[in-house]
Amino acid sequence: MSGVWVFKNGVIRLVENPGDSCQGSSGRKKVLVHLPSDEVITSYAVLERKLFSLGWERYYDDPDLLQFHKRSTVHLISLPKDFNKFKPMHMFDIVVKNRNEFEVRDV
Repeated sequence: MSGVWVFKNGVIRLVENPGDSCQGSSGRKKVLVHLPSDEVITSYAVLERKLFSLGWERYYDDPDLLQFHKRSTVHLISLPKDFNKFKPMHMFDIVVKNRNEFEVRDV
């Protein structure tokens, strides 16, 4: 993992590439790709359709997040409400929880 460690209000956290939200540690822009269709995920509407087809359901507990849960697992996907804040860490979370369905690529 790379990025910058930020200490604020007694809490330390790792911020990946604070300059650009869609760049990974390589400095290149990242995109999430749905492998069966080879389609780049360009919006939450597109992502939601793909996740629904894989058995994911929406959770509406937190108004600041888009959350998805799959009944057959303990997995929960939590995404920022604003697609412009969709970062590589969110993309990799989706990839890990949906093996062979999604991939993160450099553009």
